[in-house]
Amino acid sequence: MERTQYFLDQKKMPTHWYNILPDLPEPLPPVLHPGTGKPVTPDDLTPIFPMALIQQEFSPERYIEIPEEVQSIYRTWRPTVLHRAYRLEKDLDTPAKIFFKYEGTSQAGSHKPNTALAQCYYNKMEGTKRIVTETGAGQWGSALSMAGAMFGVEIKVYMVRISYDQKPYRRILMETWGATCVPSPSKNTKAGRRVLAEDPDCPGSLGLAISEAVEEAASQEETKYSLGSVLNHVMLHQTIIGEETRMQMEMADAYPDIIVGNVGGGSNFAGQFLPWIRDKISGKKPDLRIICVEPEACPSLTKGPYTYDFGDEAGLTPLLKMYTLGHKFIPPPVHAGGLRYHGMSPIICHLYNMGLVEAKAVAQLPTFEAGIKFARTEGIISAPEPCHNLKVAIDEALHCKETGEAKTILIAHSGHGHFDLTSYEAYLQGRLKNYAYPEEEVKKSLASLPKVPQT
Repeated sequence: MERTQYFLDQKKMPTHWYNILPDLPEPLPPVLHPGTGKPVTPDDLTPIFPMALIQQEFSPERYIEIPEEVQSIYRTWRPTVLHRAYRLEKDLDTPAKIFFKYEGTSQAGSHKPNTALAQCYYNKMEGTKRIVTETGAGQWGSALSMAGAMFGVEIKVYMVRISYDQKPYRRILMETWGATCVPSPSKNTKAGRRVLAEDPDCPGSLGLAISEAVEEAASQEETKYSLGSVLNHVMLHQTIIGEETRMQMEMADAYPDIIVGNVGGGSNFAGQFLPWIRDKISGKKPDLRIICVEPEACPSLTKGPYTYDFGDEAGLTPLLKMYTLGHKFIPPPVHAGGLRYHGMSPIICHLYNMGLVEAKAVAQLPTFEAGIKFARTEGIISAPEPCHNLKVAIDEALHCKETGEAKTILIAHSGHGHFDLTSYEAYLQGRLKNYAYPEEEVKKSLASLPKVPQT
């Protein structure tokens, strides 16, 4: 019998998150204060984050215990299942072994609750009454709305306008869990009003939505800000994915030769590959390939310079060293809204700069072709975001067919596409199109980069 699923007993669910910071070959470049240009201190971040999360952002501890209150809610859907994609392998006629870790079985339909629950818990413990955030495709906003309902914290979400219009059911999901969802840019904030005055039809961006959320959080007492990707503590919370997968791959008597994942801010894929990359760093598995996949229309890793930039459009956040298209960049309205971010997680950027991970950019139409093939073989309708890494995983499997190599490919699958069926409909009806890399727009955006020492 072909075993297609690997279930991890709940008693073996990881009780600690893995922190890669002490294992990095070179220290992560410091986060800089936007006013002074000096490294930020914990006190600099207290207006928008609770101290527990600030401490995790800089923690030297290799493992950080998951609070029991968070573990108990994790256990309502975790551990998630590791699948062997036999039907996809057969369809491709490849000798490669394809596995995928599927995060679409959480209540919110993605990996995002792994950090949403943790962030709500720590905020609740420090007396936060209200959290403001942003969301692109809506997965993060949905997850934080669910977590807010479970911990009794009020949630407000600024949703990128183009996704707000494209994905109404994500908004309804947030409202069902009790959150308030508004399109960004909005008239609620100075940042939103400024952009609307310049362009009333602006489709929005994650950078702009972050600006609106940070501005509101910083101006109101008992309100904090929450981010669903990019920052170290978010990557940390997602490592439960990779820690589970390591045990499940042992059950399958397999070890990946290639790990593939989509990246926007980077949280899902980092959560999968960080527990594996320590084997590459230590020299145990030097040939392990880790491939980050991004959209051609918003290719920060493959097209952006490695430099300091703001995480938001208005320049309210600390300065992060990352591959960036410039914080003023308004990306084309590709349907994979979770990947439309001008920058990338500093941890992923640091590893990419050291040559420990790879990056590829793919166009929108081929990604949906891959999503259709995956749906018709494995039965899962994927969100547009993981369709990007499905495309690259399929390409790698077909290369194995050419070479005859039986490599093991592990896919980090971030969530389902049940609220993205209009995107599939647009593809099936021939209305979906590829968006060219907007070189002139990026050139103007990069001209606005802050002038800081390149440490």
